[in-house]
Amino acid sequence: MMPAAESGVLPRRNPSQLPWINLSSSRNLILAYQSFGVVYGDLSTSPLYVFRSTFIGKLHKHQTEETVFGAFSLIFWTLTLIPLLKYLLLLLSADGNGEGGTFALYSLLCRNAKLSLLPNQQAADEELPAYKFGPSTGTGSSSRFTSFLEKHKSLRTALLVLVLFGAAIVIGDGVLTPAISVMSSMSGLQATEKKLTDGELLVVACVVLVGLFALQHCGTHRVAFMFAPIVIIWLISILFIGLYNIIHWNPKIIHAISPHYIIKFFRVTGQDGWISLGGVLLSVTGTEAMFANLGHFTSLSIRLAFAVVVYPCLVVQYMGQAAFLSKNLGSIPNSFYDSIPDTVFWPVFVIATLAAIVGSQAVITATFSIIKQCHALGCFPRIKVVHTSKHIYGQIYIPEINWILMILTLAIAIGFRDTTLIGNAYGLACIIVMFVTTFFMALVIVVVWEKSIFLAALFLGTVWIIEGVYLSAALMKVPQGGWVPLVLAFILMIAMYVWHYGTRRKYSFDLHNKVSLKWLLGLGPSLGIVRVPGIGLVYSELATGVPAIFSHFVTNLPAFHKVVVFVCVKSVPVPHVSPEERYLIGRVCPKPYRMYRCVVRYGYKDIQREDGDFENQLVQSIAEFIQMEASDLQQSSSASSESQSYDGRMAVLSSQKSLSNSILTAVSEENDFGEPTILESSSKSMTLQSLRSVYEDEYPQGQVRRRRVRFRLTPSSGGAGMESSVREELMDLIRAKEAGVAYIMGHSYVKSRKSSSWLKKMTIDIGYSFLRKNCRGPAVALNVPHISLIEVGMIYYV
Repeated sequence: MMPAAESGVLPRRNPSQLPWINLSSSRNLILAYQSFGVVYGDLSTSPLYVFRSTFIGKLHKHQTEETVFGAFSLIFWTLTLIPLLKYLLLLLSADGNGEGGTFALYSLLCRNAKLSLLPNQQAADEELPAYKFGPSTGTGSSSRFTSFLEKHKSLRTALLVLVLFGAAIVIGDGVLTPAISVMSSMSGLQATEKKLTDGELLVVACVVLVGLFALQHCGTHRVAFMFAPIVIIWLISILFIGLYNIIHWNPKIIHAISPHYIIKFFRVTGQDGWISLGGVLLSVTGTEAMFANLGHFTSLSIRLAFAVVVYPCLVVQYMGQAAFLSKNLGSIPNSFYDSIPDTVFWPVFVIATLAAIVGSQAVITATFSIIKQCHALGCFPRIKVVHTSKHIYGQIYIPEINWILMILTLAIAIGFRDTTLIGNAYGLACIIVMFVTTFFMALVIVVVWEKSIFLAALFLGTVWIIEGVYLSAALMKVPQGGWVPLVLAFILMIAMYVWHYGTRRKYSFDLHNKVSLKWLLGLGPSLGIVRVPGIGLVYSELATGVPAIFSHFVTNLPAFHKVVVFVCVKSVPVPHVSPEERYLIGRVCPKPYRMYRCVVRYGYKDIQREDGDFENQLVQSIAEFIQMEASDLQQSSSASSESQSYDGRMAVLSSQKSLSNSILTAVSEENDFGEPTILESSSKSMTLQSLRSVYEDEYPQGQVRRRRVRFRLTPSSGGAGMESSVREELMDLIRAKEAGVAYIMGHSYVKSRKSSSWLKKMTIDIGYSFLRKNCRGPAVALNVPHISLIEVGMIYYV
């Protein structure tokens, strides 16, 4: 069984137990309450336009009581088969340790098979508790199928392209959903006596859209608590309105639950009924948000909210609306508002307008979550990710994406001015995402759950037959607005693949141009240069070997720090890496060289921000490694083991080790500036004082506060039991830390070789270069203090 991940992911239970019967957890009840405002806003407001969209077009020739009953039967079984059975019962059980969406399924596959194209993965990553879904049996047809996928790189590339396409469609939903939700709510004003013109409605809708996106910086937590009451009141309202319409107009509508009415519907309508499935499809738009927003909540809370509240309310509302329409066929163009009793029209109108606005929140939140996953797995340029909750890692806000979504949404609203055209685009986008998700779910059944290929094929074929019918109907409306999500997805997919391709080619260049250890050893312990006091942190994407940037630096500047640490900050395809497993520490050269390696591992849900304590945690981890290595050498009593230990063996060390158990004692004080602590002998340098003065002017009043920590050996570790060589190495580390820390990073320019094809030249020289120039720099993304930064220019010919 998979161990429970942190940040609110529930432990997996015995299959014989019902997974959502656990009301003892007040936290899950709170999360279920919040999910109404974030997850179910869009799904719960679909009754506003489903029947109108279904009967628009050629189906208006078949407006009879029998077709109304058949349309409701289609809506009921669509709601039952897709959201309830497929998503609630199956997909939420295949979460990537608490994260949902197409990328979560893809990362789950990559952890259980060698399908990932991420370049710097290590065997040590597979030892993380959250890496494997469960014990591998390694037998049967599932194992042969997995081996077949692993052997063919073209298939692995095709999987990546497919998941990028699915993620791009979800991001495109973040543009379409606010437009259709807000414009649908505003159209209710035309049902009043004082009708607004189309231009006036558009202005009001644009103002509301701007306000909606401006609220996003408050964070999911605050937005959910503000929107959840609106959706709950809305669901209760449509529940009672549905019950009233069923009793008052046509109680026989209950019989339409039978699939027999679907057969009668298509027998009467024929091809026109098939095309109308594009309107029926709108009844489940927003369903993907249940899975994509899993990182913001838990599977238990989402299941609880849907099964107990959302599903019954929607079924009763659609049933009541169909009962009303069966006796009032002329009200189909404005079916929802006409079915509301006059005495409660205005209260319901107000809450319907608010709920429709809230509906867009679900996909906006899902968009942030999907982009965060893409970025962590190397498929999206570096962007600013703001974590809005200290307790739930998945709750994030991305400023740049938020404003881009707002601009595109305004363009869609102003350009189309018709909810029917936007609905065509939205329906096609949603069914494509469902189609892709079904395919990856079938792969999970085989690769992760290790079930038979026959079972996965049965699932894939059954669901694809159902979804394929809706997809074929939605594709018929591509000329009527359906082209929008396809164009948006194509542009986003190309951008993400270009970034991923350029990143892999850059890493491949680093990998093939590594500095050999023989070159380092040939320079001698002094490296043939002046060793200045301090620690030099050389950042690189390489998890093994010495990067070319180091030799480039040494060749052009004949001086270097006495302690060198090659740092690799990377993401692994798990949602969270605990602090106890974050650091991998190793040695690059023999002890006299004082050169180490540190691999810092993050999950795609982790907060990758440097809080000023990274340097201190790194020094403590290296000190623990030195002590542990010496202890192992004493136990082995083998001189040869020492020579083989560098640049191969790495140890997992905690980044939050208790100071009481640490070999070093830290005495900390606050430093208002980002500069490293310098030895007294060098701190009087006029150049350094000038740099400090400039830095104080740039960051006044302690905007950047960093911890200044002085280390010393603990009395218990500094006794006679410690070898002199170990003590000397630890003292060198302490003195280097006191002298200061410098960050050496590459300022790279990536270009294609002259012999490259024209397509590769366009991809690297134009596409990848444009993305690199317009994304956050690596130093900014890692919060490296400017005064301590040394950039080394390099040209990569890939």
